[in-house]
Amino acid sequence: MAIARPVRVLGLAAVVMWFFFIWQVLKPTSPSTKHKAKEIIKSFERDPNLDPTGEPEGILVHASEEYAPGPAGTARINATLLALVRNEELNDMLSSMRDLERTWNHKFNYPWTFFNDVPFTEEFKKKTSALTKAECRYELIPKEHWEVPSWINMDLYKESTEILKEKKVQYADMISYHQMCRWNSGLFYKHPALANTQYYWRVEPKVHFFCDVDYDVFRYMQDNNKTYGFTINLYDSPDSIPTLWPDTLKFIAEHPEYIHENNAMDWLTDKVRRPDHNKKANGYSTCHFWSNFEIADMSFWRSKPYEDYFNHLDRTGNFFYERWGDAPVHSIGLGLFEDKSRIHWFRDIGYQHIPFFNCPNSPKCKGCVTGRFTDGESFLYREDCRPNWFKFVSQG
Repeated sequence: MAIARPVRVLGLAAVVMWFFFIWQVLKPTSPSTKHKAKEIIKSFERDPNLDPTGEPEGILVHASEEYAPGPAGTARINATLLALVRNEELNDMLSSMRDLERTWNHKFNYPWTFFNDVPFTEEFKKKTSALTKAECRYELIPKEHWEVPSWINMDLYKESTEILKEKKVQYADMISYHQMCRWNSGLFYKHPALANTQYYWRVEPKVHFFCDVDYDVFRYMQDNNKTYGFTINLYDSPDSIPTLWPDTLKFIAEHPEYIHENNAMDWLTDKVRRPDHNKKANGYSTCHFWSNFEIADMSFWRSKPYEDYFNHLDRTGNFFYERWGDAPVHSIGLGLFEDKSRIHWFRDIGYQHIPFFNCPNSPKCKGCVTGRFTDGESFLYREDCRPNWFKFVSQG
């Protein structure tokens, strides 16, 4: 019996589609596809947080009656929990405070210092102070520290933000974001309220802490000669900082004496892991400590090398013409001018700032998935720069 022509056509089409499918499966992999596959594999390296995590090595001071609230707490050193926060972020700030008080500060009672560019409301003061037995301080940022500096050309700023927006740079046209990045980069530690304070733990609204920490982290920094502590280490958007590294090179050419002999230059300039980032950022890997969490010694920011560096960057105007963040500025400063052995990964502090985590394998942790770096899309794993830090520095 003859097969109808439409049926013959459909059958032929099916055979063609079948051979096309087989060819797609078996065809040789092009170099570009292989490169992309390698990138994906690189992005899913085994997270050291999967290994059992305890307290860090070194001198540790644990909670005692000497950390009682008020004058009886003689064991506390000159340190504070520090938050830049707006009145309208109150509920998110309360969430962060509850987590950190529950996991750590109810044992040590370090003061909270809140900063704002406008006065805090009575509601903000009442509700935040109710969450802690520690002292709470509410500080107004001086106008000269917050306002757009006189050397910024606002017409150029507007033109620049349009270019940044076209490149999809986040917060490009939000001037308060530029002001915040500049303040966090080189002005916060100059506030009179911090004049006699050496250490701080930066805490932002809407972050989470998952692990009980039973030792004084500030004493850990002091007693073990640490300058800076981080949890998350990321790549930045190269389109937000195209001239940051070239301007940095100009500065270190003028001040080679500021470069520490045990610096982290390899971490700052690596071009193997994310060559596209290094190219767009003109020689900078874009790796940085995600500074929404940082525990640090302000003596470093107050040092002449860092102060001179910040002032050099500030005069370029690119905190406004580009979107330089405090995270890459802090990280480059530390990577160049500090002994890299004095930078510490707080792997035992469980932390989340959407969309990234630091979640260690510890019985002291609950509420996060061990070893999870992100609960977002899989491509976000590529943003993890910790493997480079572990490669060029250490896991300590």
